Amino acid sequence: MTDTPHTPAKTWSGRFAEPVSERVKRYTASIPFDRRLAEHDIRGSLAHAKMLARQGILSAQDLADIERGMAQIREEIARGDFPWSLDDEDVHLNIEKRLTALVGDAGKRLHTGRSRNDQVATDLRLWLRDQIDAIVEAIESLQGALLDLAETHAATPMPGFTHLQVAQPVTFGHHLMAYVEMLERDRERLRDARRRVNRLPLGAAALAGTTFPIDREFVARELGFEDVCRNSLDAVSDRDFAIEFLSAASLVMMHLSRFSEELILWMTPRFGFITLADRFCTGSSIMPQKKNPDVPELVRGKTGRVYGHLMGLLTLMKAQPLAYNKDNQEDKEPLFDAVDTVLDTLIIYAEMVGGIRVHPEAMREALRQGFATATDLADYLVKKGVPFRDAHEAVARAVREAEARGVDLAELPLEVLRGFSPLIEEDVYQVLTIEGSLAQRRHIGGTAPEAVREAIAQARARLKRA
Repeated sequence: MTDTPHTPAKTWSGRFAEPVSERVKRYTASIPFDRRLAEHDIRGSLAHAKMLARQGILSAQDLADIERGMAQIREEIARGDFPWSLDDEDVHLNIEKRLTALVGDAGKRLHTGRSRNDQVATDLRLWLRDQIDAIVEAIESLQGALLDLAETHAATPMPGFTHLQVAQPVTFGHHLMAYVEMLERDRERLRDARRRVNRLPLGAAALAGTTFPIDREFVARELGFEDVCRNSLDAVSDRDFAIEFLSAASLVMMHLSRFSEELILWMTPRFGFITLADRFCTGSSIMPQKKNPDVPELVRGKTGRVYGHLMGLLTLMKAQPLAYNKDNQEDKEPLFDAVDTVLDTLIIYAEMVGGIRVHPEAMREALRQGFATATDLADYLVKKGVPFRDAHEAVARAVREAEARGVDLAELPLEVLRGFSPLIEEDVYQVLTIEGSLAQRRHIGGTAPEAVREAIAQARARLKRA
């Protein structure tokens, strides 16, 4: 085939008798989205070139030319004037073509001993490793914001709910610490997943390795990988690391979506527990009084988006034979979008938590409406020797009486309470108050203010160690 200005040569064009159609070119090209891997592609290529020179496969002059050319390409990309071309399909060929234009034959020799199959797998792992680090840092920032708010409200009573019904008193600080714990598991999962991301595929070449005497361990050290992928077929076709990340990312979003749902409920006048800062809300085009919690609502919506990316990648991989298949090009857009979504959400969330205004009296009023200390009264009777089931029955009757009178349990006269059990004495009012209920739960994981403050101190120490 004779190339014309309208049919530029592909790196593989010698096999074909006609050029790729324009529609197919647009359909198969990945450069519109994989160009964000450029820096990682350059890093991988420089480590590969250094290894080739060290092994005597490239000359010292070739290595110097490659390093000089890559430095210029980096500058062009940073300035925004790199000549990206759809004709060159992907980020790898765009950079290789530009390198060859800058340094000549040295650029053509760079691809010795590797394939785009192991090259893209390497780039993707390098990129995802950096993104995991950024996400973990963002999680830690959000945990810090939650800890600050929890410390301020370690003793602020609020209802704890089951079935969205008032259950028992907790503190707002204790409630926030539940999300600190969820995020801590997220952080652990991501750091653990990073270990499996951080393995070098380069050297697997297309699928069977290479005949050149390469040193994969050297390249791994140069790029900061902890290990090399141990099977060439698996190395180029594995996307487990991306699926595992998306699974961990989905859990991050699920936790934030749960918190979002609570923020939305707490902000309604029916609850009135909190107010979000205006900068995280919007108004209505028709109702002047509205202040809508748009950020938490969007977090709920974007959670489904990340779930979709996980399912999409699982489906992408479910029937692929070994080794590399063009299907795998479809791994990048969902992965890129999931990373962007999770990272943006965490950063915005940390800012939003810092702007939450708490209304303690509304929380206390809600506690007055749900007989939240009923379990404390049952525990009081058990400690007096009443079997728990009998105590449960006695307290249930006391609740009915309080409900009929329109008062809280703590407002029932002592003689009325003694009608449900003669063992009830004056000291019962110490456990029927909200503060009395909270104070009794001093154990690890409990909601007593002192236990909450200890949990906050331990969480801060974990973050400091991290």
